[in-house]
Amino acid sequence: MLQQNNLHESVTCALIALGANKPSPAGGPAQTLAAALARLPRAGLAVARVSRFFATPAFPAGSGPDFVNAAAALETTLAPGALLEVLHGVEAGMGRERRARWAPRAIDLDLVAMDDAVLPDASTFRAWTALSLDEQMRRAPDRLILPHPRLHERGFVLAPLADVAPGWRHPVFGLTVAEMLAALPPAARAEIRPLPAPAADPPLYSGPKRNR
Repeated sequence: MLQQNNLHESVTCALIALGANKPSPAGGPAQTLAAALARLPRAGLAVARVSRFFATPAFPAGSGPDFVNAAAALETTLAPGALLEVLHGVEAGMGRERRARWAPRAIDLDLVAMDDAVLPDASTFRAWTALSLDEQMRRAPDRLILPHPRLHERGFVLAPLADVAPGWRHPVFGLTVAEMLAALPPAARAEIRPLPAPAADPPLYSGPKRNR
């Protein structure tokens, strides 16, 4: 963890996943993700690294058009809950409406990890991780769970994260992002296709600056 000596505030690396599979006022899904990334600094968030964009099938299968997904590493002094509020504010400003679970969406900004934080605690994390798919479709957490309880099994999150934080290690499972991605079935990895980079502010992925 970094330290701002002049302010005596801890700077945390936060990992976020971005996705869209329907148009927004900014344009199609790729243009929407680029616009969302441009809004993050304007919302006071320091964007350290941004992944390539990827085309991925909607989850669960058949639930909508293909997604465009990406990931970003942020450096922030905000607490997890406060950071999530900022991300929700960016979503709302881009027309996000929260209706049915896993419905098509104009923009999705998920906070998936903050350094080695496990929230609210390890037992709650493991309980949500253990849910069956049927239970996942019926239930949603009423609080922030970190790391995201499905992070380790979702290629559409892991592939972009491997661009920005391949060495980040899951604080419960002990595996890096690169290791979790490699552990997915080959068919799941083959569904994830890199896309040409659209114009974006901040600049898109140009190689990892450091591992987390």
